[in-house]
Amino acid sequence: MTRSVSVCIPAYNAARTVAETLGSVLAQDLDLEVVVLDNASGDGTGDIVRSFADPRITVHRNESVLPIGDNWNRLVSLSTGELVKIVCADDLVAPGAVAAQAEILADSSVAIVSSRFDVIGEDGAVLEKDLGLPGLDGRVGPRELMRVIVRRGPAEFGPTAAAMFRRADFDRVGGIRGDLVFPMDVDLFARVATSGCFHGMRERTAAWRSSSFNLCATSSSLSKLTEMLRFHHRLRSDHPRYVTWGDVAAGDARLVGAGLERVRVRAGSLLARRVERV
Repeated sequence: MTRSVSVCIPAYNAARTVAETLGSVLAQDLDLEVVVLDNASGDGTGDIVRSFADPRITVHRNESVLPIGDNWNRLVSLSTGELVKIVCADDLVAPGAVAAQAEILADSSVAIVSSRFDVIGEDGAVLEKDLGLPGLDGRVGPRELMRVIVRRGPAEFGPTAAAMFRRADFDRVGGIRGDLVFPMDVDLFARVATSGCFHGMRERTAAWRSSSFNLCATSSSLSKLTEMLRFHHRLRSDHPRYVTWGDVAAGDARLVGAGLERVRVRAGSLLARRVERV
C-alpha cells in the first residue's frame, strides 16, 4: 500500500535506542509508511524492529555495512511516499509533527520544511530546548537558507528528524552526497530548497540525541572542520546565485575560530596534567 508520507529510519547498531525512536514515529496521528534499513548491525537492531507487529513498518537489511551516504540513499529508494522524513535511529519525533509538516508541504511552493528541536541525552533526559533555525522563521528563499547554513553551520540548523521534503526533489538533486559526511544532511536540504522555498517552523518537532555512540560523537573535530571548509566552497561553486564569497569567508572564519579554540582548550588540558605531575 502506497502512503503519502514515508518516515525513513537508517539503523546501525541502534539496539539501545531504536525502539524509542520507532515508538515516537508510530504514535504520529497520520497514516504513514515506516521504512527501516538495518545497515548490517551486529547487535540485534533488526530483531527489535521486527518485534513491532505494525503493518506500517517494513524492515530491510544490508548484507554488509554501507557507507552512510550510500545507506541513506538506498533507504530512501526503498520508500514509496510522496513526502520523506529521515529519522536517525536514536532521535525522536514529537507528537503531531508529521501531520503538521505534511500540511505545510501541501503548498507546492514549499520545497522543504524544518523546525526547532531539543537535545536529549543517552538516557532521554532533555539537555537543551528550542534550538535551531536562527533567523529562519516562516518562509525564506534558498539564498537566505544557504546563507544561514554557511555562516552559522549545520549544528545551528537542526537534525534530519526535524525536516521533511518531497521524494521527487530528493531524486532530482541526486540524493545524499556522502563524500562529506558531517554536512551531508544540510547539503541535501540546501539543494532541495532550490525547487521552491524553505519553511521554518517555530514549534519543536524533534529531539536530537547527544550520545557517545552516534556518528557526531565518534567523528574527530579535525575531520568535521575540514569537511565543513570543503562544503562551504563546494556550495559556493554549485550555487553562486545563492552563496556569496562573503558568506564563505564568514563561515570559514567561524571554523578557524572554532579550531583555534579547540587547540587552546586541549593545550590547557595538557598543561594542567603536566602541572599535576610536578
